[in-house]
Amino acid sequence: MAYLERKLLNDLVAWKNRSDRKPLILKGARQVGKTRLLHEFGMREYEDTATLNCDKSPAALSLFEEDFDTARIIRGISAITGKEIHPGRTLIILDEIQEVPRALQSLKYFCEDAPDYHICAAGSLLGIKIRGEYSYPVGKVNELTLFPMSFEEFVLALEGRTAYNILEQGNMEELSAISDKWVELLRQYYYTGGMPEVVHSYVTDKSVMKVRETQNQILHDYNDDISKHTDARTAIRIHQDS
Repeated sequence: MAYLERKLLNDLVAWKNRSDRKPLILKGARQVGKTRLLHEFGMREYEDTATLNCDKSPAALSLFEEDFDTARIIRGISAITGKEIHPGRTLIILDEIQEVPRALQSLKYFCEDAPDYHICAAGSLLGIKIRGEYSYPVGKVNELTLFPMSFEEFVLALEGRTAYNILEQGNMEELSAISDKWVELLRQYYYTGGMPEVVHSYVTDKSVMKVRETQNQILHDYNDDISKHTDARTAIRIHQDS
């Protein structure tokens, strides 16, 4: 899927340039575009990116089981991803970090022992909240939260930079002159919602049927994800109510 411009990219750049930078946790609901945003950030701001998928790599689990020796962990990430990792030049992305609680805990030691490494972790709000009782590195990380696309971001994706700039500048005379256009765009935004995959589908195909199919798939995925974080009895009720 093509990248859809997100305003939070500016906050990531500001994080990179902070003198007191700590490992970053990018939180957000499933499928709001966290991973895609971090990859875009890495491509624009760093020489290379090393991404460790904590939910897909069995090696990721064992990597953090032994201890929290940051030098050893860096060597392991380099071996798994096939990327040379250089402080300040390589962005390390720990994707779906809530699936490996000790990886989340390791961020404390990167903050204390290896602050020159640039590390971003992406995780769902649900998983981090549930597993954070014993592993969340309080005070040792920076945090940002990515939400579904705003109306402004939707306008940028659908209409381009000129319309976006008019909206951002808030010139009421210009906005009022084409008020019907903004009302129609708002209707389309309400229908599609802000999930990037849905917006991309609408921008690409203008098909309301495909929009609804994509939305239904996301709802199905949400049901599956919620049931992973609860007991079997509650999971059955969740599926009955959906």
